Amino acid sequence: MSLEQNKALVRRVIDEVWSQGKLAAVDELYAADFVSHQHSHTAGRQDIRGLEALKTFVREFREAFPDFHDIIEDQVAEGDKVVTRFTSVGTHRGPLMGLEPTNKQVRWSGIAIDRIVGGKIAEDWVNWDMMGMLQQLGAISSPS
Repeated sequence: MSLEQNKALVRRVIDEVWSQGKLAAVDELYAADFVSHQHSHTAGRQDIRGLEALKTFVREFREAFPDFHDIIEDQVAEGDKVVTRFTSVGTHRGPLMGLEPTNKQVRWSGIAIDRIVGGKIAEDWVNWDMMGMLQQLGAISSPS
């Protein structure tokens, strides 16, 4: 795949899977042995392994933020990787990491690096501002 095709694949994942919650698209867009490395999995684990685990994570996150969507701020591709800087927005309407719904709308930033193999996302590394999100929700205090 070309660099532009790789970027388009990642944009499609952000739009369909994350922003619209279309879990059926996971099987088409991600490799069967997909692994996501991130610090912020709601079950406290660091890696999300496999398509069913990914679907569960997306479902849990979208239950917490039903209107969740990402805004792509910047995207760069090289070789088999696509780097995306994004802003996430959502209203906290369901439980998240033991935090009951606050009905607050929050915004946070993040960066994801996706590795593409055979036209599908095989692996990603994601860092997003979980601390900032939790501060906006009132779960932790802002530093003085």
